[in-house]
Amino acid sequence: MHLDDTIVAISTPPGRGGIGVVRLSGPDARKIAAPMLRLGQELAAGRALFGELIEPASGERVDEAVVTFFEKPHSYTTDDVVEISAHGSPVVLRQVVEWAVERGARLAEPGEFTLRAFLNGRLDLTQAEAVRDLIESRTLYQAKVAAQQLEGALSRRLAPIKKELVDLVALLEAGIDFAEDDVPVQPVAEILRRIAAVRAPLEALAASFAYGKLVHEGLTLAIVGRPNVGKSSLFNRLVERERAIVTAAPGTTRDLVSETVALGGIPVKLVDTAGLRAALDEAESIGVQKSREALADADLVLVVTDASRPAVEDAELLRQVEQRTAIVVENKIDLATSNEKPETRNSFVRTSALTGEGIAELRGEILRHVGGDAGAQAESGFLTNVRHQKLVREALAGLAAAEPAARENLPHEMLLLDLYSALRPLDEITGATTADDILNLIFGSFCIGK
Repeated sequence: MHLDDTIVAISTPPGRGGIGVVRLSGPDARKIAAPMLRLGQELAAGRALFGELIEPASGERVDEAVVTFFEKPHSYTTDDVVEISAHGSPVVLRQVVEWAVERGARLAEPGEFTLRAFLNGRLDLTQAEAVRDLIESRTLYQAKVAAQQLEGALSRRLAPIKKELVDLVALLEAGIDFAEDDVPVQPVAEILRRIAAVRAPLEALAASFAYGKLVHEGLTLAIVGRPNVGKSSLFNRLVERERAIVTAAPGTTRDLVSETVALGGIPVKLVDTAGLRAALDEAESIGVQKSREALADADLVLVVTDASRPAVEDAELLRQVEQRTAIVVENKIDLATSNEKPETRNSFVRTSALTGEGIAELRGEILRHVGGDAGAQAESGFLTNVRHQKLVREALAGLAAAEPAARENLPHEMLLLDLYSALRPLDEITGATTADDILNLIFGSFCIGK
């Protein structure tokens, strides 16, 4: 991949639309674009000009276009960038790309515009990865978190941690290099204090991944219970539409029905399951088996019971989920003949899927388990990426090895090996030192044109 050539790609999603954008980036972007444009004046940096899109060979008009020129280094890639916004006809956009290639441009690889921004110092690696996360956001809260990362929230949180570690490394290196000049060597207690000052915020950052993973990937919530307790009705209430079939006959649901909703800004995949009972036929038997699999795989479980039936009927199921993250929902309270509460250690909510009573409380209880933008995670710069979490763990492992080395008063050359083992993963998070194969893996997952 050459970074001194000019690349071109369609930067809007495939298909037809009101607007389609073709982006060129590189030293010849303006020269390549000029023959296919008829404008009233010369392209100027930071200005959008209205004109005609023309066939270079004949000068025949093909479309109208708005053309924007970003002059280096004040562009997304820090190279010259020309963006041609025409009507979103796939035929027209593909033709513009072909004309650009005929005049010397190269088709962009997936993520190559953002890769150039990273390699040219416009973004660090955490910000580049945030671009992909922002594009792939499924909720507004995910987009806000990605925007924070794009602004450098994680990098800013890592910066003081890395500085503290670098200062300690420099101090020990100076003590080795200039021992003959009587440069003071820090006592063991001071070295341990400095290591702890690095480890504590890193551990807090590592712990944030449990929440960040939910923000990034969402979670699965399985609705389970005996037949005819109102699972599908609750499911429909939570997705706010008639998604699952509801009848008075038990055993209506034979297969898993799923729908993704946003709760607290976090994508939650709701799974309605078949009633758990001794199956009456083969189809129901398969459905019950799938229900048990969904129960095992779910991050959070809603165990639905029937308030109009004796609580003892659900005792066995409640015992099965005692060690799981679960919410017990006593449904059909509009038909309840008593206030008997099922015996459970899990969270408990009483609802009526028919009247809507208790649904708001149920949503609130789910939110309490999920977290989300309701206030569970006020800090910015938390880990949402598995790659980042792995590297933070590697840095902590290096610090964990350095502490006993310092206590045992091993030579500082040995101690520095562990400290460098902690420093290198932090550099890899932001991309200060990153192998080419890692970059190819990251940017290969981007869409073409970004």
